Amino acid sequence: MSAPPADEASPALPWRDALKVYLEPATLRMLALGFSAGLPLLLVLGTLSFRLREAGIDRTTIGYLSWVGLAYGFKWVWAPLVDRLPIPPLTTLLGRRRGWLLLAQAMVIAGIVGMAFNDPRAGLAPLIWCALLVAFGSATQDIALDAFRIESAATRKQAALAAAYQTGYRLAMIWAGAGVLWIAAWAEIAGSAGYQNAAWKAAYLAMAASMAVGVITVLLSPEPVRVALPKAKNAAAWLQSVLIEPFADFIRRYKWQAALILALIAVYRISDVVMGIMANPFYVDMGFTKDEVATVSKIYGVVMTLVGAFVGGVLSMRFGVMRVLMLGAVLSAASNLLFAWLGTRGHDLTGLVLVVSADNLASGIASAAFIAYLSSLTNISYSATQYALFSSLMLLLPKFIAGYSGVFVDHYGYVAFFVGTAALGAPVLLLVALASRAFKTAP
Repeated sequence: MSAPPADEASPALPWRDALKVYLEPATLRMLALGFSAGLPLLLVLGTLSFRLREAGIDRTTIGYLSWVGLAYGFKWVWAPLVDRLPIPPLTTLLGRRRGWLLLAQAMVIAGIVGMAFNDPRAGLAPLIWCALLVAFGSATQDIALDAFRIESAATRKQAALAAAYQTGYRLAMIWAGAGVLWIAAWAEIAGSAGYQNAAWKAAYLAMAASMAVGVITVLLSPEPVRVALPKAKNAAAWLQSVLIEPFADFIRRYKWQAALILALIAVYRISDVVMGIMANPFYVDMGFTKDEVATVSKIYGVVMTLVGAFVGGVLSMRFGVMRVLMLGAVLSAASNLLFAWLGTRGHDLTGLVLVVSADNLASGIASAAFIAYLSSLTNISYSATQYALFSSLMLLLPKFIAGYSGVFVDHYGYVAFFVGTAALGAPVLLLVALASRAFKTAP
């Protein structure tokens, strides 16, 4: 193996230098671009599941519809095109990374507007197609943005950029979670009971307008220094360099330990992702109102995630990524048991505050360390493709399993479901331990 990830072997940064990196321009840009990346996710998964449950859609169907999120799990398929293919005239005007970012953001905006104008009670198909467009555009934005981030700073600063990205991402989740619920609640006609699609329409249109944060940031950001790429002699050589070489490079660098790395990536976030699909239907079924969920789950919870992301980024730079990966894995699995406890309490607002806050703190710590870990594994010559492979693999198995979450809840209940998702995290601890040991003994 060429080197341990995330500069594990380098001396620790002084605390002052570790904190000062958060004020650098590249880090602040990632804050805004993280907002652009985080906004679409809940609109096609978490918040959408709340909207669908309120509209009377059954939990099994909601679980299956979460497979829209598999677009994120297959983004490695078109990542080589984002890595290398120019988009006339955007590439000429903005550069390779910013051109793709702007195109992806346009797709996201169009899809969100389409979701705003479709009522799920009149038929799910149009809404699903628009959600797929949002997911595809969002996944494409992720590909270009991950490459933009990796190419914008040295490896040593990737944990800080990852933490800033997570902060912006979570701020967007406050807006795409709490903001949507608040706007929908505010736009409802007083005295009218039941689902009101006009209120959700207003909320989704506000989300589409909010993507302007990402668009403006892309237009004002400098293009990262372009890595010189060898010119292909013919079409076969181009396909070799675009489709095969990024994956071959990873195997060459990590050899047999590549299998261990990929296994860890595939299951690290499984507890959180599988549990998350049923979180909003759980809140609806426990009798929590839009305002309660918005305030607790999307404000207190996300603020705790921001704290966790900051703590995870600083600890990763100070003590090394692998130690914080283990901490995040333990906390993420354990926090799901708190949801099982909440499932026995019914409508307990204080319990909701405690459980959601603890769960999001654990998620923030785990996410910051995990993003830094994935970033350290990439070769800058293939940053978009390789990072897309890693982040896709991270979501593919968990989202596939999550599609059956509604079926499980319908048969066994929420308590058994949350306990089961906690148990899914047990293999992660073993894989982190094995990966840590492998890197310590690497030549």
